Amino acid sequence: MSRLKLGEILLNQGLITPDQLNKAIDAQKKEKGRIGEVLIKIGYITEEHMSQALGTQLGLPYYSSENEELLKPQEDQALDKLIPGEFANKHNILPLSQHMSSLTVAMSDPLDLLVVDNMRMMTNCEINIVIATTSALKKAITAFYFAENKAEGKTSMLDRVVESSYSNQQTDDFVKPITSNAQSAELSLDKLIEKAGEAPVIKLVDLIIRQAIDERASDIHIEPFENKINLRYRIDGNLYNIPPPAPHLHLAIVSRIKILSKLDIAEKRLPQDGAISAKLEDRNVDIRISTVPTVWGEKVVMRILDKAAVPLNLSSLGFDGKQIDLIKKSLSSPYGLFFVTGPTGSGKSTTLYSSLSETIDPRKNIMTVEDPVEYKIEGINQVAVKTDIGLTFASALRAFLRQDPDVIMVGEVRDLETASICVRAALTGHFVLSTLHTNDAASAITRLIDIGVPHYLLTPSLVMILAQRLARKICPKCKEAYEPTPEQHGGIKFNVDLVYRAKGCEECNSSGFRGRLVVSEVLEITDELRGLIAKGATYVEIKDVARKNGMDTIFESGIKLVEKGLTSFDEICRVSVEH
Repeated sequence: MSRLKLGEILLNQGLITPDQLNKAIDAQKKEKGRIGEVLIKIGYITEEHMSQALGTQLGLPYYSSENEELLKPQEDQALDKLIPGEFANKHNILPLSQHMSSLTVAMSDPLDLLVVDNMRMMTNCEINIVIATTSALKKAITAFYFAENKAEGKTSMLDRVVESSYSNQQTDDFVKPITSNAQSAELSLDKLIEKAGEAPVIKLVDLIIRQAIDERASDIHIEPFENKINLRYRIDGNLYNIPPPAPHLHLAIVSRIKILSKLDIAEKRLPQDGAISAKLEDRNVDIRISTVPTVWGEKVVMRILDKAAVPLNLSSLGFDGKQIDLIKKSLSSPYGLFFVTGPTGSGKSTTLYSSLSETIDPRKNIMTVEDPVEYKIEGINQVAVKTDIGLTFASALRAFLRQDPDVIMVGEVRDLETASICVRAALTGHFVLSTLHTNDAASAITRLIDIGVPHYLLTPSLVMILAQRLARKICPKCKEAYEPTPEQHGGIKFNVDLVYRAKGCEECNSSGFRGRLVVSEVLEITDELRGLIAKGATYVEIKDVARKNGMDTIFESGIKLVEKGLTSFDEICRVSVEH
């Protein structure tokens, strides 16, 4: 017999009318989400009605919020250790009782099969589900886990697996402790492969990656030392320590990562690079792997490249409307040089990919040469540099010019040879995008001249230079408003009455910030600037004319973001080159 739909159950119970159901279905098509959530939002049913109907639909018990005793976990079963408070709070679940290998858990969303599966893995128990409302569960979870600020409430699923890695340390007898010369540790390669494939190691590596993605980390660092492992995530540009696995698991973890990325697990003396493609729910995440040998063993860094987390379009990055218009105008040029500049970690690659996406057209042949290819984009011919076989930026560019390209993207201009080919390509009818390492837009011009590009070639080829930094977005949940005074901010006057400063809350891990946005200066190469470049003008002269023509510096762009309430003055001072 087929299961009744939630809307049909609510109709049968007389809680909604057919007209209300049809209106909710129409709203659902526009807003997405589940029909029950839409009905609650519109105000046709209560949270209690939906949970009760869901229980009827799925054949699961419903625990009414009127009887608070039902949502009191059984005492003396250490249920708060079985399921950590952070996990329970995040997914709105509450363990109620355990009988042998069966665990009864209250949930507001029993259809979240991933959470159910995670609980099964975490507890090694079969999960029996009862349904309760979200608000009733929030109240019960707070009372059970956080009423007395229990330390367990701050643990995560990863913490629990990490803790078990220490408790199982004595069972590992084939990997000898790391000595002052880690490379001399004796091991059997067959056993190492076997160990890397064991369930605890597979689970641990999976959770390290999964939690990093959940925390919006850009990098994972696994660092061995004499008697410990450091595990760190880079989030919004800063590294944070995470509870690490037991030291004896280091070799098995590294081997597991190497197996996934198709690296040589027997080679521990040389650096290696590889890649993993991970599937997380409905999206694919690319992970770049780098290993280097240290005195205590191999350090692994995993760069997480999640296109879903960073949409590759200019409007989502933080540019204001005027800057976007200038960038799009430049990108519509049939030929020329377009540079994105800034220090390492300033988001140049993301901006470059977003700019490149603006040029995608089935009538155009678009080619890129990158080291390495970070994001794979449909409809673009992408080539990865391989210097060990002679495939460099310069050699790839020479080949591109015989491939009838319209748009060429070069990952980075590092030397005169690459710069010269880019300039020649721009002068012969191609649009070329690339990056440089300079502090601001004007200094990119003097850098190109310094490495040997002639003035007379640079003048007609340059179209735009975009310099940028990444500033942390102030957390919207805890940001604190205050009235700024010129004395507080070095004489700077704001055009608004209130600005915001970081405070810190649980949502942002007490940092006061969550997410990042671009702070930029957009230098359009006008005829006046071309005249200055041709005459060999200094950096100061170029910058002064650009500002006179309306260019906002990185600092000035940042002040506008402060006035919009998107970041703090202190953060703009931290990332700016002039303050």
